Amino acid sequence: MMNVCVLVLGLALVLTVCVARSPYQAVLQHSRIRGRQQGPNVCAMQQLKGTDKKYFTNCKQWYHRKICGKPTVITYECCPGYEKIPGEKGCPAALPLVNIYNTLGVVGASTTQMYSERAKLREEIEGPGSFTFFAPSNEAWAALPTEILDALVSNVNIELLNALHYHMVNRRLTSEELRHGSSFASMYQDFHVHIHHYSNGIVTVNCARLIKPDQHATNGIVHVVDRVITAISNNVNTILDIDDDLETLRTAMTAAGLTSMLEEEGQYTIFAPTNEAFEKIPQETLNRILGDPVALRDLLNYHILKNMQCAESIVSGTPMETLQGTVLEVGCDGNEMTVNGKAIITKKDQLGTNGVVHYINELLIPDSAKVLLELAESSSVDTAAKLFVEAGLTPHLTGSEALTMLAPLDDAFKGSLTMTPDMRKLMTNHIMKEQLSSKSLYHGQELETLGGLKLRVFVYRNNLCIENACIAAHDKTGRYATMFTVDKVLTPPMGTIMDILKADDRFSLLVGAIQTAGMTELLNQQGALTFFAPTNDAFNAISPSELNRLMRNPQELSGVLRYHLGEGLLVSGGVSSHTRVKPLLGEKLELSVRNSTLYVNKIPVADADLMATNGVVHAINTVIKPLSPKVDREQADGPAVPLRSAAASRADSKSFRNDDLFQKVVTSRSSRTMNKSQ
Repeated sequence: MMNVCVLVLGLALVLTVCVARSPYQAVLQHSRIRGRQQGPNVCAMQQLKGTDKKYFTNCKQWYHRKICGKPTVITYECCPGYEKIPGEKGCPAALPLVNIYNTLGVVGASTTQMYSERAKLREEIEGPGSFTFFAPSNEAWAALPTEILDALVSNVNIELLNALHYHMVNRRLTSEELRHGSSFASMYQDFHVHIHHYSNGIVTVNCARLIKPDQHATNGIVHVVDRVITAISNNVNTILDIDDDLETLRTAMTAAGLTSMLEEEGQYTIFAPTNEAFEKIPQETLNRILGDPVALRDLLNYHILKNMQCAESIVSGTPMETLQGTVLEVGCDGNEMTVNGKAIITKKDQLGTNGVVHYINELLIPDSAKVLLELAESSSVDTAAKLFVEAGLTPHLTGSEALTMLAPLDDAFKGSLTMTPDMRKLMTNHIMKEQLSSKSLYHGQELETLGGLKLRVFVYRNNLCIENACIAAHDKTGRYATMFTVDKVLTPPMGTIMDILKADDRFSLLVGAIQTAGMTELLNQQGALTFFAPTNDAFNAISPSELNRLMRNPQELSGVLRYHLGEGLLVSGGVSSHTRVKPLLGEKLELSVRNSTLYVNKIPVADADLMATNGVVHAINTVIKPLSPKVDREQADGPAVPLRSAAASRADSKSFRNDDLFQKVVTSRSSRTMNKSQ
């Protein structure tokens, strides 16, 4: 029965999508579906809490219960063209079809009806014809500035009549015919009204939202809108040209040669920085950009969207492509329009014939116009930026060199951050001598740093790493250089695996064991090995008698150590949930990561990523033993491995005889624990 219900609901939704002919119709039909339990012709609306603003609901908004980041409440009302009948459920009756004048009185536009009578327009909209009336709601008239309203009503026969005629088109236009980017000659001197029909179902005329579309009348149609609209004759370049508050922007546009583009036909959205916005930028930075034609053009194009976006079309954050080629996150927070999450818009919807202008009080600088230091300062790598400056690297970070910076995240830095010669050298080695793209890096590639070191590139299934530092965010490509955000502070290799172990007191017993097993040359020669290196604590956990026996048997000791050596170089960032490594002796090691800790055969790694020229060392405080077959199968990330034959098991026991040792290690540990408790 449930399957039938799901199938029926699915078919209903498919039919709804197929029947809907425009984004608005799709949203309207979704509202009908959500409201049908309330009765016929009932639409579910989402109303912003604390306001009168209502929206037909789409699927995403229905489940999120938010518009512009603010909570909504669901209300139910008659769908356009229907009304209630006392005592009956829903809205079963179609509204009586009357002329436009009378329709205004029943759709929430009684103020427009009153002004139509005062302007001597009543006879026209009661009489024969076929008109479209974009009728301001009562609230729209109330929101009109007093001086503008006074100017209209003080001259009803000319100013008010002209204003109302600009809201009218001399033909019937349903919402279906109000196509995105279209315009229609109004009844006021043929000045055009400009239509935008957005993919989220919102329809605007001159950036005023249609809040009650498709109210049919005998002599046309009424669309109730949320503001009074005014005639436009200027293009967006003229808007910029006549406002003194945009003088700096105007000068920059002229210098970049963009004025002619903004005079041409188009559907632009310009986030216009005011003079105040330019003044907030450090003079040195501003002079650099204004004096660099490439950076200046990128900066200005970053403020221009490819498509026209009225403020009322935005109901949630949406990435929108700019003429510069990257995107801006255009959203809203209640009544505030936002850009990249900031409410920096001071004036909205200044409409031109070829686009719209929104004034902003903060300059938007794209990465492509920034130098390295500015890239770092505008990202979540404040600590790295500070240390680069303290290390005396500012000339490299603010110049025109082609470089690539490895910038560790703030939480990657541990311990003292005092600027010492070693710290200065370390930070210098976080900058490479050429501008790179992470997409062009390949496994085994070597990159030279400003400090003269060669860093290796490791490409793993789940990560891309340079030595121990793995890339943690998308590239930031600046004017001359690129920044890679990485998850760790770089630890360049300072010697072979054997050198690393000898220099660390934690591995003194391991160094002796390696020498006893005759493996010193192996760990000094060129190669790529991953050593899960037992610390002194790991050896001390073995009973003295067992450890002495092991140290007197170089062949068995070599077998134990070779099980801790994996083929290939694997840093911790290259490990996914279940990663297998082939040891030099034995079947496999199972690696995983839990809560940022690396595990090998369920043993936690105490200190990861000690980089060597021929591999990497991961310190462990327990000697590794093979996992039981059951655990092995549970941890495997591939298909189950078939059970092995007895012959194969005997063959393995000859080549790898350490299971007995590991069992003795466990038994010994248990015995020592019991003796201590007694």
